[in-house]
Amino acid sequence: MNENNVSASRIGHTPRLASLAILSLLMASLVTGCDPGPTPPQASAAAPAVEPDTASSRDFGEYVVYFNALRTDALTPEIAKMNNIARSANRALVNISLVKKAEGTTGAPVPGAVTVQAVNLNGQSKDLTVREVREGNAIYYIGDVSVANDETLVFTVDATPVETTSRLSLRFQRQFYGK
Repeated sequence: MNENNVSASRIGHTPRLASLAILSLLMASLVTGCDPGPTPPQASAAAPAVEPDTASSRDFGEYVVYFNALRTDALTPEIAKMNNIARSANRALVNISLVKKAEGTTGAPVPGAVTVQAVNLNGQSKDLTVREVREGNAIYYIGDVSVANDETLVFTVDATPVETTSRLSLRFQRQFYGK
């Protein structure tokens, strides 16, 4: 059994993915109603601009990249356990998915090479490794990172769908409020 099949067998059924997606969207809506907070570090000439705080996807023509980040204590204990994620006010989950557009449909998830880097507003890099999760037809990439109370992180996502050599890059930021 390969690593992806092992991960998929640990994750469970599609309703669990739906729960994770609903939690991600709920957290995104909560964040959008909050103060935007400090300005992120300035982008270098090669780095894309930071997406608006209300954004949860970016259209790249043939592909759409969906993204979100939320504190892991917002996950249910069951979802956290199935995904081997520690629930904590000091950890954040990053969730990325790649969808290839198909006319007349919502598109099809596609695998790819996905990396995510996280930096706080002081320019300090955070350790973050993403892993692929396959659940039914769904394919997404998750990783978790430490966060301090009221810390804002800027995430840089680089994704290359397997069917192309085009790199899809975006940046987004989220502030993680303490209890």
